[in-house]
Amino acid sequence: MRVIIVGAGEVGYQISKFLTFEGVDVVIIDRDGEKLKRISEELDIATIEAEGSDPSAFKEAGADNADLLIAVTNSDETNMIACLLAKALFNIKRKIARIRNPDYFFNKELLGESNLDIDQAINPELEAAEAIIRLIENPFASEVIEFEQGKIMVIGLKIPKESSLNGKKLKSLRSIINKNFIIGAIEREDSVIIPSGEDILQEGDIVYMPIQKEDILEIIQSFGFTIKPSRKIMLLGGGRIGYYIASKMENKADVKIIEKDAERCKFLSKHLGKALVLHGDGTDKQLLIEESISNMDTYIACSNNDELNIMASLLAKKLGVKKVISIVNKTDYVSLAHNLGIQSVLSPRLLTASIILRYLRRGEVISLTAIAENKAEIMEIEVTKNTSISGRILKENIFPKNSIVGAIIRQDKIIIPTGDDIIKEKDKLIIFTLRDSIKEVEKLFS
Repeated sequence: MRVIIVGAGEVGYQISKFLTFEGVDVVIIDRDGEKLKRISEELDIATIEAEGSDPSAFKEAGADNADLLIAVTNSDETNMIACLLAKALFNIKRKIARIRNPDYFFNKELLGESNLDIDQAINPELEAAEAIIRLIENPFASEVIEFEQGKIMVIGLKIPKESSLNGKKLKSLRSIINKNFIIGAIEREDSVIIPSGEDILQEGDIVYMPIQKEDILEIIQSFGFTIKPSRKIMLLGGGRIGYYIASKMENKADVKIIEKDAERCKFLSKHLGKALVLHGDGTDKQLLIEESISNMDTYIACSNNDELNIMASLLAKKLGVKKVISIVNKTDYVSLAHNLGIQSVLSPRLLTASIILRYLRRGEVISLTAIAENKAEIMEIEVTKNTSISGRILKENIFPKNSIVGAIIRQDKIIIPTGDDIIKEKDKLIIFTLRDSIKEVEKLFS
């Protein structure tokens, strides 16, 4: 497979890193020589210093033989022109573009087959906002990923100090928690484990579990969490992410937005109905106290400044907010923010890279989400007639090391499997796997 990436920023870098790890032939185009230098030194891939809309650069990149174009520059227009070139001059079959401007993103005719013919347009701010809304609706979680229109969710939980399950072996949990469940992955400090029954839960572990919607309450409470919906929400930053969140949540909760830019405040006041817009500095402790921050159920730092988001989140936590969520674009800051005690940290760039990855997987991949700073993936894959594992029983160890089936979706039924379950044609499997086992998992379905 040959992939051309237009844009050598953080998203382009992360995608290039994933692809080179898997032996994909990658060429990256960007006008910024310093960004290209970093990528070529770290990843040893071909780079071309040129505008992303330059046909000669596409020719040099081997676009005539390319299978996929990924356009992720900071310019929507450049990304769209790159897709247009890929279609009109080089007949590249698949095209993915990052598009932020809502006027472009929601224009299905513009992006459709008769015009730009973009297979997938990705809006990082909208994806981040939707991920945050899932966290607001499930305030006990550090991460929430939905499958089958929310019938089953993968919940990321950070094990609290006071949990009675600390120090318990996983195989003993089913006798304590009277529900079928599986821990598909454990994030522990800088590593990720696909666990066995012998692994022991520790304070601070982030565990990822597929849970049926109707079982969430009982299982979550067994892990030592209380469930209380978010009725009071404060946001730092009224940019696109803040606006998307407020517009979705203002009819369900009391929403306050603190925004430093006066013109943006006018926009928010005009386009939002119930949310309270405050013109001020989100790090002003006195302002936060006056606005009763200690009574907030959820505080979301979603400005365009990573450092500000981290510092403001720490301040909010100190002032008594029950749940704090921070947007962090720089991937190097994600683990730092976690280590500082911020419960939920989201990177729009990593979310974008994760969405793009599903288009690069072989087999019948329905959806894919990278977790734990992309050290592991959750794949939803359909079992087809020709899949080699159809009819096999799970306890035969048919899946590679460092991977596990967390759930089976069979028609309208959700199965949390045991070793005695049999895989059938048309089943959809939710699989947890570390990066070093991804290729082996794909081979089972291709």
